[in-house]
Amino acid sequence: MVQLGELLMILDLHRQGLSVTAIARRTGRDPKTVRKYIERGLELPAYGPRQAGRPNKIVPFVDYLRERVSAFPDLSAVRLTREIRERGYDGAYTAVKRFVAAIRPQEQVRPFEVRFETPAGYQAQVDFARFITEFTDAPGVMRIVWLFSLVLGHSRYIFARYVMHQDLQTLLRCHMQAFDAIGGVPIEILYDRMKTAVTGEDNEGHIIYNRSLLALAKHFGFQPRACRPYRAKTKGKVERPFRYIREDFFLARSFRNLDDLNEQLQDWLDTVANARLHGTTQRIVSEAFAAEQPELQPLPAVPFDALLKLERRVSHDGLVSIGGNYYSVPDRTRRLVEVHQLADCIRILDEGRLVASHPVLEGRRQYRIDPAHRQGAVRHAARKSAPDIIVGRLGDHVARRSLDFYQAVAERLADAGSRS
Repeated sequence: MVQLGELLMILDLHRQGLSVTAIARRTGRDPKTVRKYIERGLELPAYGPRQAGRPNKIVPFVDYLRERVSAFPDLSAVRLTREIRERGYDGAYTAVKRFVAAIRPQEQVRPFEVRFETPAGYQAQVDFARFITEFTDAPGVMRIVWLFSLVLGHSRYIFARYVMHQDLQTLLRCHMQAFDAIGGVPIEILYDRMKTAVTGEDNEGHIIYNRSLLALAKHFGFQPRACRPYRAKTKGKVERPFRYIREDFFLARSFRNLDDLNEQLQDWLDTVANARLHGTTQRIVSEAFAAEQPELQPLPAVPFDALLKLERRVSHDGLVSIGGNYYSVPDRTRRLVEVHQLADCIRILDEGRLVASHPVLEGRRQYRIDPAHRQGAVRHAARKSAPDIIVGRLGDHVARRSLDFYQAVAERLADAGSRS
């Protein structure tokens, strides 16, 4: 049932020109209820015997609240509740909150937003989105996967791939893959406040970016820029594709594993997303990208080699755990090694000497064992089958004999011992 104060609010919003749907959304009422009370006007609703004659507690303070909000639009509902309670109000805070929300100037009908279009080659927008899926190779296991997306602001061309982590190494590697795929680098890349990109602000409010991201930006020649907090519309060109990918590609599909997921995604990008007529630009995305691509900065001539150094212990089976995955080292490697994590590879050093290099594995509990690291067992097996066994000093050889010979020698030695 609608109280008198809420009825006044509905009628006031209607006089301001808001639609029935907009009023229903603001008041939390059903549109049919809103329409009924607009048609009824100031006729009071018929309450049961208990409600008859009960005045709404906020009514005596309506004019005061209007004056205060008109003069100071940013006054909070908490503050206004406190003020009218000092004047005798003993009703609920929620009633004040609803009424104030309805009469604030900034809550009235807003002007249309001005769309910001970026020049060709100038800006890209980057973000991660969280997805949950079940791979058919591992039924019954729900996995979280992250969609990395880079969208060129001018052409709306999308580069995207699914990864198992959204850590710093993955972020850097995805940037490199995106730049390689689009054949260039934009002048500016816009980020939200993801921890791998933005570490905080200094005392003057300046953004502090991750040092590795700055190293990547310096190498490739782009300027990172963080959007303002809680301003998702600033990155609309990348936020909207996430929903588009989820609804048009991801839902109602099955995937064997992460590789299959990315293969299907790439096919969809090539044949659907980047081949469509974009609703805003009214251009085929791939054709707009073909015109934008020459405006991108060229790729640097040398690879990006910034690294993260850390120490790791080698397990008894000759593996080093890095980022939840396992990488092999050669036999006889020392137990404590130095690991260099690059954006796209893992290097393992033993006392400053490079002993292993592996591509980065996606996911967790994955193993990469280089067959060349396990030659010790092969050499040992070959030695056992050789015609001669090396013993003592190098050059001393003993001919191989049958087991019967050694059994006879053992019996003779035992017989000699019993006589003495």
